[in-house]
Amino acid sequence: MARDGRPIIRILIQNFLNSFRPRQIKGDLKGEDYFGNKFYEIKADPSKGKRKTSRWFEPPGKPELDHGHEITAEWESWLRGRRQDPPTQEELLKNLAIMQMKKKNATALEEKYEKPQDHASIKHDVATGRATFPRYDEEYEIMPGSKPIKQKD
Repeated sequence: MARDGRPIIRILIQNFLNSFRPRQIKGDLKGEDYFGNKFYEIKADPSKGKRKTSRWFEPPGKPELDHGHEITAEWESWLRGRRQDPPTQEELLKNLAIMQMKKKNATALEEKYEKPQDHASIKHDVATGRATFPRYDEEYEIMPGSKPIKQKD
């Protein structure tokens, strides 16, 4: 029997049974991304024996059914500890706008340079027998300060 009047065996059995119960971990909500993921954090507290900060996210919907979740790069870097502070909503929206602009520019470039391949029109180098690399009107300079070489038809 313990000194304070509680039986030790009862305490041990109670602790053993409590170890099988799922833990309810409650963290501080740090933010949400435009995919609907919610991000949480529990700060490190050495007085309670917690040496590292815990960070995780909860995806929208039923997480046990789908494991292919999209996470923004800013939140992923925060989860992995590469950045201290969580990203702001303004930062997320700014980077989303840049991403959409890049997609729009990429499709415009594809449409501009997309031409059907006519194998008869591909020029071959006489010495090697290989196809020559195509050149475009807006070609970069080969040597700084010189004008690009125009391809002869």
